[in-house]
Amino acid sequence: MTAGAVHDVHGATTLLPSIKANAVLADKAYYAFEKVIEPLKHRGIHAVIPAKKNSIDPKLHDKVLYKARHLIENFFCKLKQFRAIATRYDKTAQNFLGAIHLAAVTILLN
Repeated sequence: MTAGAVHDVHGATTLLPSIKANAVLADKAYYAFEKVIEPLKHRGIHAVIPAKKNSIDPKLHDKVLYKARHLIENFFCKLKQFRAIATRYDKTAQNFLGAIHLAAVTILLN
């Protein structure tokens, strides 16, 4: 977990080396070649990240696959409906992860 004021790319550089996937879907904030796209490309993982407006050399992305990201965003919105998750009542990361698992199972069963 990172502090609230830290950009998510810093957490992504720690998380991405351990990911086992065919593709990674991310928003424009993760359009960083050296930190995100190139390491994924080197491992053979397809990065589905749209280019920023001010990008000098924008790369194309799979628009159909990128639309699946909407489902993931909706799941996180539902997850944040649980007050304990949205406000992070738990003091330890282990207990917080347990609360996330419990809320996710509740969402999936409904």
